[in-house]
Amino acid sequence: MAYNLKEELSKPERFAPGHRLCSGCGAGILCRAMTRAIDEGDKAVITNATGCLEVSSFLYPYTAWEDSYIHAAFENASATASGVEAAYKVMKKKGKIDDTYKFLVIGGDGGTYDIGFQSLSGAMERGTDMVYFCYDNEAYMNTGIQRSSSTPRFANATTTPVGSVSNGKEQNKKNLTEIMVAHGIPYVAQTTYVGNMKDLHEKAHKAIYTQGPAFVNVMSPCPRGWQYPSQLLPEICKMAVETCVWPMYEVVEGEYHLTYEPKKKLPVEEFMKLQGRFKHCFKSGNEYTIEEAQKYVDKKWEALLAKCK
Repeated sequence: MAYNLKEELSKPERFAPGHRLCSGCGAGILCRAMTRAIDEGDKAVITNATGCLEVSSFLYPYTAWEDSYIHAAFENASATASGVEAAYKVMKKKGKIDDTYKFLVIGGDGGTYDIGFQSLSGAMERGTDMVYFCYDNEAYMNTGIQRSSSTPRFANATTTPVGSVSNGKEQNKKNLTEIMVAHGIPYVAQTTYVGNMKDLHEKAHKAIYTQGPAFVNVMSPCPRGWQYPSQLLPEICKMAVETCVWPMYEVVEGEYHLTYEPKKKLPVEEFMKLQGRFKHCFKSGNEYTIEEAQKYVDKKWEALLAKCK
């Protein structure tokens, strides 16, 4: 059945306004999309790893969440959701619950790529019927903009500062989307907020209504950590996709599908120049940083195209 975005957007909000997320942060867009993707009549339990979103959306006694909500630690959000899903199955079998519940987990890259990885990997391997949404802002933004394994090479972070002996982080970004594919789970997707909102909503719905574990990785720019004016959120997301820094694709039962291909692949500097965390790359003598970034993006893009074909 065709996915009707207009109908989806007319659904009642399940993530309320009035939260404390920063202006220009995309995490709230993801929360609205993923909760709206739940069919009307179905209920949900949201498990949220510690992070920016948790402290901004659930400050007792106030909450932005209309569904049941659990604040978990950085390291155990997926394990928490696994326990809730197991309890639900038992209660459903015993006839104590008639409602249909969906189990959603959300966390930033710190609680997903790093601290919570063992919990996430375990839940995926066990086949827990849940969806993990990662809002990937590429650093530990909640605790001071420290680098994570998701931070891209050459990015300026507080633990990989730019100076006379360093040009930012030395390592390339971990490809967690591909690691999730390697778990052999039914559905894995990569998307972002702006440029094609249907892509985000459609993938969220597919993931939620896939039987078994699913994972959706969403590029989520951070105005403080990435150092951009809040109004540039749409442009940054667009350039991430048009430069192929962040390709939009999905893997269904092991089969790769490219969900968007730029008509003309733009150079990576069009993405980097919008962010203060890369401003040192444009200084005289640092031309190699942009060249290396371009080589890396080209290599990953060609590898993805080969898999999609």
